[in-house]
Amino acid sequence: MKRKLAAAIVIAGMMVSVSACGGDDGKDSGKDAGPASWKGQTLTVWTMDGSAPPQWTKDVQAAFAKKTGAKVKFEIQKWDGIQQKITTALSESTPPDVIEVGNTQTPAYAVTGGLAELGDLKQEIGADWTQSVSQSSVYDGKQYAAPWYFANRVVIYNKKIWAKAGIKDTPKTRDEFFKDLQTIGKKTDAEPIYLPGQNWYFFDGLTIGQGADLVKKDGDKYVSNLGDPKVSAAMEIYKKYASYSDAPKDKDEANPQQATVFAKGKTGAIIGMGWEAGTAIQANKAIEKDLGYFTIPGETADKPEGVFLGGSNLAVAQNSKKQSLAKEFLKIALSDQFEGQLAKLNGVIPNKESLESNLKGNGAAEAAAPGAAAGGTTPLIPEWAAVENTPNPIKSYMTAVLNGKSPADAAKQVEGEINKRLAQQN
Repeated sequence: MKRKLAAAIVIAGMMVSVSACGGDDGKDSGKDAGPASWKGQTLTVWTMDGSAPPQWTKDVQAAFAKKTGAKVKFEIQKWDGIQQKITTALSESTPPDVIEVGNTQTPAYAVTGGLAELGDLKQEIGADWTQSVSQSSVYDGKQYAAPWYFANRVVIYNKKIWAKAGIKDTPKTRDEFFKDLQTIGKKTDAEPIYLPGQNWYFFDGLTIGQGADLVKKDGDKYVSNLGDPKVSAAMEIYKKYASYSDAPKDKDEANPQQATVFAKGKTGAIIGMGWEAGTAIQANKAIEKDLGYFTIPGETADKPEGVFLGGSNLAVAQNSKKQSLAKEFLKIALSDQFEGQLAKLNGVIPNKESLESNLKGNGAAEAAAPGAAAGGTTPLIPEWAAVENTPNPIKSYMTAVLNGKSPADAAKQVEGEINKRLAQQN
């Protein structure tokens, strides 16, 4: 799952030329006639590289053909440059019929009018979608997509180091976790946790855990809410985690790759995506036997820490001439059978808690699943995209706090830039 799950989008001015955006199979009358027109049609579906396993694709195609008499053609897309490509495709008269879109990207596509409303589909098949994963498919009170799959951060730890410190069980609360990190620091020569100062998505999860919002409404516009005491509380928690780390305060988890640092076997834990364990193993095969996983613990044992939920939704293009057929595809692809299969094959969080049993045996996914219900995203507004553009002012805020500024003073330093970005026209 090496993908940029929460890449920023800049929708305005991205009307670049793209060839072969969507297929017209020559059978379209220009009007969706419903089930009577399905037989012999070909539905074009864009999915991202790595999202749809070959077996899942094959089985969905077979089920779709059996139910509708139509074919589905999957076209695999690369994450690099996908925002521009989707924006262009949605503006054309023959777009792909169904498109995988990043969950935090969905509002930006919805606001352009490029996505069809799916309220009827939600009523039919989405009554038990997990609320935390479903919210990103709604914009301005309307359903513009359907939740497909998700992932969130977990604690990846070195069992050998923890055993050397005399720790027998994984922590169930945040304070227990801090105590374990302290013990590792005292009883071993390992760095308790590697946490660079700008692991922004972990910080976002902490703000979600504190019930904080990063933006607020000021009249008819959004402005920064970084100075909120709840955000400050989240940053103080981050600061305490970072106190057990020797990682640089002005770098993020990708510079250097934290999994590569962890692979050296001298670090007690990292907070990262499940696939980062694979990166560590690739760097040092010997560490595989020492890897363990647990859910990021929250303040109390009954509720995990808030986490950022990255993932993808499935949307229907507003300009598709096969919308009824596209919705039929979604009913099949998002059914318990195929959501469960996708979760099992890819180790991703499905759109229903009842399907998480399919993750059994996948240590990282099993650790991630409990956090999903307590998770959330960055602000689901089109204006947010520009805030995360490099250089991300929130990363600057984090570094400032870790270097000694109070959260309130650090917020004042960057809120002007955040407000400027939020005011950009989409």
